[in-house]
Amino acid sequence: MSKRTKTIISTPKAPAAIGTYSQAVRCADTVYLSGQIGLDPASMQLVDGIDAQIERVFANLAAVAEAAGASLADAVRVTIYLTDLAHFAKVNEVMAKYFPEPFPARAAIGVASLPRGALVEADAVIWLG
Repeated sequence: MSKRTKTIISTPKAPAAIGTYSQAVRCADTVYLSGQIGLDPASMQLVDGIDAQIERVFANLAAVAEAAGASLADAVRVTIYLTDLAHFAKVNEVMAKYFPEPFPARAAIGVASLPRGALVEADAVIWLG
């Protein structure tokens, strides 16, 4: 019987975890990327404004995907959390720069608040098979 293993993925190119979680965890051919908010990885400060936060969220996810030996092109599922769903069109616009077709499955959820007062958060699942 084979031993089940999970590998923790970490990179300084994305913000360090600010809680009891890992940036990503790989199990077999699947990588689960934790939610990213618009934190600048160098300063660990939230970038200003919704446009900058959306860009930073996807740049952070891309950095973690790269650390896992993949890219966002390998994403099969993405979840977006927004404090104001009026920003959904901006998310689509930026997402198109980071995710090539065919696009992953996705959900967008309106939430009351996010960590550190962020306006947007996103997580992803990547398949390496």
